[in-house]
Amino acid sequence: MKTRTLLSIALMLCASTNMQAQNHAASKHENIVTNMIDNPMLWADVPDPDIIRVGDTFYLVSTTMHLMPGAPIMKSKDLKNWETVGYIFDKLTDSPKYDLSPTEGTVYGRGQWATSLKYHKGKFYALLAPNERGAMGDTYIFTADKAEGPWKIVSRMRHFHDCSLFFDDDDRVYVVYGTGEMMELKQDLSDVIEGTHRQIFKREADETGLLEGSRMIKHNGKYYLLMISHVYAPGRHRREVCYRADNIQGPYEKATILQSEFGGFSYEAQGTIVDTQDGDWYGVIFQDRGGVGRVLTLMPCRWIDGWPMLGDEEGRVPDRVRALKNGEPEASIVKADDFSSDKLGLHWQWNHNPVDKAWSLTERPGYLRLKTSRVVPNLYLAPNTLTQRMEGPQCSGAIVMDLSKMKDGDCAGLSAFNSDSGTLTVKKNGKKYTLEMSETKVTLSPREKKVEKVEEKVVATVALQQLQQKKLWLRIDADFRPQGGQGIDTAKFYYSLDGQEWQQIGSDYRLKFDWQRFFMGSKFGIFNYATKKVGGYVDIDEFAYNKIK
Repeated sequence: MKTRTLLSIALMLCASTNMQAQNHAASKHENIVTNMIDNPMLWADVPDPDIIRVGDTFYLVSTTMHLMPGAPIMKSKDLKNWETVGYIFDKLTDSPKYDLSPTEGTVYGRGQWATSLKYHKGKFYALLAPNERGAMGDTYIFTADKAEGPWKIVSRMRHFHDCSLFFDDDDRVYVVYGTGEMMELKQDLSDVIEGTHRQIFKREADETGLLEGSRMIKHNGKYYLLMISHVYAPGRHRREVCYRADNIQGPYEKATILQSEFGGFSYEAQGTIVDTQDGDWYGVIFQDRGGVGRVLTLMPCRWIDGWPMLGDEEGRVPDRVRALKNGEPEASIVKADDFSSDKLGLHWQWNHNPVDKAWSLTERPGYLRLKTSRVVPNLYLAPNTLTQRMEGPQCSGAIVMDLSKMKDGDCAGLSAFNSDSGTLTVKKNGKKYTLEMSETKVTLSPREKKVEKVEEKVVATVALQQLQQKKLWLRIDADFRPQGGQGIDTAKFYYSLDGQEWQQIGSDYRLKFDWQRFFMGSKFGIFNYATKKVGGYVDIDEFAYNKIK
């Protein structure tokens, strides 16, 4: 029996009895369940969504900041089953920061933000602006014949924060950004038309917090600008507002279209609306959910008095929404992988730009080889950490590693990766291997995001003296179920010497979300780095994954 088969079976056997009971109950009501979408629609870190429909297919783009490739494109035909089908760019190369520079800084929590996705006259367009100063923050416009790519750069221009690209019926093109600012673009999208800047509305007295996340659409001849509004006042909450006008230049009037908490978590806002082929409308709005990140919810959009009101008849985010159609194949943006392909799956992203020569899927077919390429002091400066999202309500990810080619001082393993990380690290010291479960926390400089300090607490250590063929199995189980107005947000760590019998190591680790550093939900991170000399490598046989519903 192959290693990957053993690992997959072992991971499946580790699923909770709750999962078995839930699956049994679901089987009794299969016809009902398959027709419904449970909220969150995507219970993973998928912030700043923009969604469009082309024919019978919905396309969604999200923010992934310092992960590469960036600006993931996901698609679905039923708003239930989503898969990643491409990325707008492979790398950003304007600065050494994108390569995890120990001197220049990093782009943790920076990089690609709030991409705007459009389809116009047979072509896809995307506009994004990295959250940076100077040339690093220039706005990119990309285009592609297919959403899957390849995408090519059309132009670069000044920075526009949280912007929306908009093609009007007369083919004039605009960018709406900031807090109600707008400029017209040249027909070839090469730059703005100077002198066209306009403040299309003035924020009201009650808009005392952030007002951002622009998404502009046109419906029945009217212009609608959707934005998130943070209101810092007693009894007021985060909400989604809409500005509408008969003319794109204004005047605009305003309405609150969603003010609803959901599932015991915070109030929701930021997203957009999309129609179906049958003329129905839906809203896709994100919600902050602690350690898992910012999740996506789906809700009806009802046109009332010309306003796109979100939520059910009471204006609440519903627990469930009926899927558009039956029979679509099950799909997911998080996947297991046996690394049998010679191309890396689109469900993976690297932490910052990868060192291309330091990883391979072909040098040992059926394995992912991660090589050390530079000497670094810690995981936060380590190149080629490979990541996938964690998912709620519960999930489990496991790898099996061949450690036989590690060098003295090398560190390899599996992490619940974030600005605060729980990590399983195999360390080679001389000829000895040890496994550590540790808790680490990175301090970043506010502007340049330099790694200033990494605090590490080693919770437990195991001497690995009986490794069979230098192989080790590592597993992380994550739990994001709601509890008492927040998520459980914990990870448990395990190791195995044979892929069948698992031993827990260390203590439960609290998964966190920190907008000031990574601004990102927790990820599975597979890593290998050198602390003394380069040249070593590890081979990953499989990433086994199980989502527990």
